[in-house]
Amino acid sequence: MRDYDFDDSIGYWICSTSHLYQRSLDKALLPHGVTFRQFQVLAWLVFAGPQSQADLAERMMIEPPTLVGILDRMQSQRLVQRVTSQIDRRCKHVQIAEGAQPVWDQVVDCLTRTRDQATANMSDAEVATLKDLLRRVQENLMPPIPEIASPAQHTVLPAQNQDLAT
Repeated sequence: MRDYDFDDSIGYWICSTSHLYQRSLDKALLPHGVTFRQFQVLAWLVFAGPQSQADLAERMMIEPPTLVGILDRMQSQRLVQRVTSQIDRRCKHVQIAEGAQPVWDQVVDCLTRTRDQATANMSDAEVATLKDLLRRVQENLMPPIPEIASPAQHTVLPAQNQDLAT
């Protein structure tokens, strides 16, 4: 087996840190009856507004059938509601339900505590540097934006995939 220096791997540090962060946040959310995946649904809806189930599944990097189960539970908890698209009756749009506000307030408190825990031994300048470096890594990994063709070619550009950092 070929050797690989994990300690020198940026991907290793980003992924392992992400897993620890998610695990810590999940532990903080559980007493409030919210799972990490449910947090992701709420966060994407707060961040990007109502969206189709397909778009939400893509943003969360999960399969659509997995999202359906999460949304079923969240709908029974009155956290989200699904509305049939007026344009395409086969498409369901997900939006935050009115009853989600108290839960979202608890989620924000958990997010703040988890962020404070993760950055406990860092100065404000170090946190700003960390965010800047991670932003640059994201920019380096984003697919290039295709050149815009002349109007005569009628080119439609694909939508950019977005990810929510926790």
